[in-house]
Amino acid sequence: MTVAERPDRPGAPPAVPLHRALGVTDDELAAIHDRLGRVPNDVELAMFSVMWSEHCSYKSSRPLLRTLPTAGEGVVAGPGENAGVISIGDGLAVAFKIESHNHPSAVEPYQGAATGVGGILRDIFTMGARPIAVLDALRFGEADDPRTRHLVDGVVRGVGGYGNCVGVPTVGGELVFDPSYAGNPLVNVMAIGLLEERLLTLAQAPGPGNLVILYGSATGRDGIGGASVLASATFTHDETADRGPAGASPRSPVGSGSASLQSKRPTVQVGDPFAEKLLIEASLELIERGLVEGLQDLGAGGITCATSETADRSGTGMAIDLDAVPRREPGMAAFEVLISESQERMLAVVRPDQETAVREVCQRWGIPCATIGVVTADGDVAVRERGVEIVRIPARALTSDAIVHDRLASPPPRRRAAPAPGEAPNTGEQLPERGMDPGAVLVALLGSPNLASRRPVFEQYDSTVQVNTVAGPARGGAAVLRVKGTSKALVASTDANAPIGGLDPWLGAAMSVAEATRNVSITGARPLGVTNCLNFGDPTRPEAFWQLKEAVRGLGDACRALGLPVTGGNVSLYNESPAGAILPTPEIGVVGLLEDVELRIGPAFVAADDVVLLVGEATPGLAGSEYAALAGAAAEDGPPSLDLDRERDLQAFARAAAARGLAASMQDVSGGGLAVALAECAMWGRIGAALRLHVSHSPAVDLFGESPSRLVVTTRPRHAPALELLARQHGLPVEAIGRTGGDRLVIELAGAGATGAAEERGSRVADPIDVALADLTHTWEHGLARALDWEAPAAAPEGR
Repeated sequence: MTVAERPDRPGAPPAVPLHRALGVTDDELAAIHDRLGRVPNDVELAMFSVMWSEHCSYKSSRPLLRTLPTAGEGVVAGPGENAGVISIGDGLAVAFKIESHNHPSAVEPYQGAATGVGGILRDIFTMGARPIAVLDALRFGEADDPRTRHLVDGVVRGVGGYGNCVGVPTVGGELVFDPSYAGNPLVNVMAIGLLEERLLTLAQAPGPGNLVILYGSATGRDGIGGASVLASATFTHDETADRGPAGASPRSPVGSGSASLQSKRPTVQVGDPFAEKLLIEASLELIERGLVEGLQDLGAGGITCATSETADRSGTGMAIDLDAVPRREPGMAAFEVLISESQERMLAVVRPDQETAVREVCQRWGIPCATIGVVTADGDVAVRERGVEIVRIPARALTSDAIVHDRLASPPPRRRAAPAPGEAPNTGEQLPERGMDPGAVLVALLGSPNLASRRPVFEQYDSTVQVNTVAGPARGGAAVLRVKGTSKALVASTDANAPIGGLDPWLGAAMSVAEATRNVSITGARPLGVTNCLNFGDPTRPEAFWQLKEAVRGLGDACRALGLPVTGGNVSLYNESPAGAILPTPEIGVVGLLEDVELRIGPAFVAADDVVLLVGEATPGLAGSEYAALAGAAAEDGPPSLDLDRERDLQAFARAAAARGLAASMQDVSGGGLAVALAECAMWGRIGAALRLHVSHSPAVDLFGESPSRLVVTTRPRHAPALELLARQHGLPVEAIGRTGGDRLVIELAGAGATGAAEERGSRVADPIDVALADLTHTWEHGLARALDWEAPAAAPEGR
């Protein structure tokens, strides 16, 4: 008799059936019965509960993910493997992936973030690649909220503490503040690795009779059901619980559903970066020497996930001796050993004649190692404890044949597009008009939490260890990493336009792909592929599932338009709190290849008297912009539009301009609009500019609107005609707007026939922006520290 069938004690309140306590629905329990042909025992039910969680099974998103383009030039490994792998020539390949650790980080920010870094690094070196970089994309509530400050502090220290100690540089990412993340922060981490193609290693378990070896840290109670259970929980918030130390794990299966952060704290994993460093070196040596037939890290779902996934991929089974698993705590129950998510552990499939060599490698690196089982031909995961078989489940029932839900999707009710009767219209989209000070608006934007310098954060990270970093986190945009022994470099960027996604999920996802790839292209690099982390709310709510469905459609449409494969990623659902769901946040990671690192183009102005060109044109729409968050937007205003064909042509132009040596610098127009982009170019290069901008819409739209597919490009005067011709050959609008030089940023605004009947074409339509670079830089450097109430940085401005 299972717990779910046991009668209640007389006089006791009705017991919660075990399957429900584990987050398994009645329909899912029936499906488990169908897969097994019998009732599962308690240990088997615990295994199903983690493997059929959203985190492991993708039971809500799998049909959507199948619609994404996955084939492309040079793709060596794609979705289904631990990381995507793409060839870069010369026998080398790049491995990359992005994943979330949102829910653990909401419970215990330091360990949640640290183990997020550790987990994504294992996904990389499991493929045979040496990790060379990390990018962290972080999203929190309002910067002045004490809880936000607590979470930011813990998460940043966790990312830095783990990455710095393990010796992998953190070279880029994002830090965004929005009220929707107040109860549910997002911690998405991308990792990149480099490998010789011949050493590519897959997560598989071929060859019945091969041994199953577990090596790395011992198994403990930390992380029982951690990622798999927390990722299916909606949190209530206990302010005092957030600040206490992690407690001991429970001795019974941990359920999902609504729970306080305090009750979930024991399920957070605990990381050891020094053990991870040893694991990296031992694993890469095992791969280099050809000692493993397959390799899988132990992340969500622990031993259960690693054994069932590798066996299912090879059509084999595994017989596991649970007594052989090294443990760090006495008295652990069978289910605890099987679903523990203790960190820094690896599962290797090894030929019997290589067992001694594998043990010697592990011993030399000081890593515990144990043979815990054997590959079988029957397709079942069978577990024995004290000589008695306690589990027998078909591997595919836990993985490829896991349940898939056909969720209902419906868009939210349409909101009123104009002010209610009697309400005065909001003319925010017209600011700044004559008499307003656009320079003050620019200064305010540069000092705002979402646009100010990230120096207080990235200075806690080691961004140069391994000495591959050509361009790191000192400014926004893409990171550049040299490939040693070649002239090549890898270029990487992350992006998510959640405010736009909240208005239109398709557009938000497509714009995120466009910006992440644009950031890579403006260095001169060719984007190779996309990885994604889809952060959304409760998929059982039709509106939330519609947002996910539309975002996946936008992701696929953008990748197809730009000719890029999606090589893998992660889906994080149930990102909600009592205050509501997060904004739809499809985090996009892109890796590109720069054939010659010496041809890299940066965003900073590089010399005085260069011609400044604006490539592309603004389109109406201030909704979702940083300007709208600061000044407000009209109720009838919408987001800007995106033309994916225009975006493809713009990126092709950028790469051609770099390859032909025509561009001195390139910066895209994104957060804060054109004025902020120009200010960043000037501040980072420490060179001012005198510019004249023809206003096509309104000063606010042209200066601060965030419509995509626009670039600020500088060039030597002798190259300006050729660069303008190149833009037109790509079908792009282009305009010379001024020259670099001086120590001030001056932008005059002139009419261009679309500023209203009261304005004459070519006349000034608003006060100019005229601000000293020193003032812009001071505001930008101190904005984040001021917002978070951290000690202001004393460092000099970022250089070129």
